[in-house]
Amino acid sequence: MKKFGRFLLLTLNGLLSCMVLTACQKDEKYRVGKKVSDAYVDPNSIEKFAPENVKAVGYDYDYDTLTYDLVWSDEFDYEGVPDESKWDYDVGGHGWGNNELQYYTRGENVTVKDGCLIIEARKEEYEGMHYTSTRLVSRKKGDWLYGKFEIRAKLPKGNGTWPAIWMLPTDWEYGSWPAYGEIDIMEHVGYDQDVIHASVHTQTYNHSIGTQKTATKKVTGVSDDFHTYTVEWLPDQIKAFVDGELYFTFKPTDYKESPTYKEWPFDKRMHLLINLAVGGNWGGVKGVDDSIFPQQMEVDYVRVYQSKEINALVNQK
Repeated sequence: MKKFGRFLLLTLNGLLSCMVLTACQKDEKYRVGKKVSDAYVDPNSIEKFAPENVKAVGYDYDYDTLTYDLVWSDEFDYEGVPDESKWDYDVGGHGWGNNELQYYTRGENVTVKDGCLIIEARKEEYEGMHYTSTRLVSRKKGDWLYGKFEIRAKLPKGNGTWPAIWMLPTDWEYGSWPAYGEIDIMEHVGYDQDVIHASVHTQTYNHSIGTQKTATKKVTGVSDDFHTYTVEWLPDQIKAFVDGELYFTFKPTDYKESPTYKEWPFDKRMHLLINLAVGGNWGGVKGVDDSIFPQQMEVDYVRVYQSKEINALVNQK
């Protein structure tokens, strides 16, 4: 009788196991007791990437021993218009994707004198807009893949001002913004005086969906004194500094094991932009104080360095 009972119990257990297995196969999900596990992940649903589509991985270098050589610069040690061999202009008054209020002119709002580049925002009527300013670009006159970018500048002040020093891709190989990527070396809005920002924008991480990767730093006197804004753009990370102090690092593998261009589009050549916007979605959050104009952004120098070690590493890929 005991043997029969054990046989019956084993038989029942076997039938139950088969029923559970059949249910698992039918549901194609794992079970915990009688409940389907919430932690179940269908292996077939996991996105897989070809090795060549994985970005910002496989670079072996010693950051602390990198050396940099100056490859491009403008010291603004001349008078008149910005050097045409190094700078061009973005021109227009369509809001620039941010509902900005200024019209960017071709040279009327910028000059070089006393060793500085001076961009001036003015309250004036021009081409249907109520303000004018300048957006200077190095596009197709200064384009680089990786490097250290150092700009020494004194910023404007007052509600409505929005100066920026930043980078965009030259060739748009990953499509339009934000997929093609943006590196913000320095941004400042006048209603939040003495607070500077460094950010990156990608398809996955951008301000339009509230996921941008950014950092802020309180720097007293950004509108009274010159300060040095620096970005180191490496094949696997981006670092931002003010006056030599690191305050922002973006490393895509901190957020995703196998980044693609959606997280790291920063493997294509980029150029510099320097501009002074008025108002807009961010600069105009607290309105525009017309009594402050004209306002100026002054730049002492722009210097671009590249590393032989990084260039050699990239050329091996």
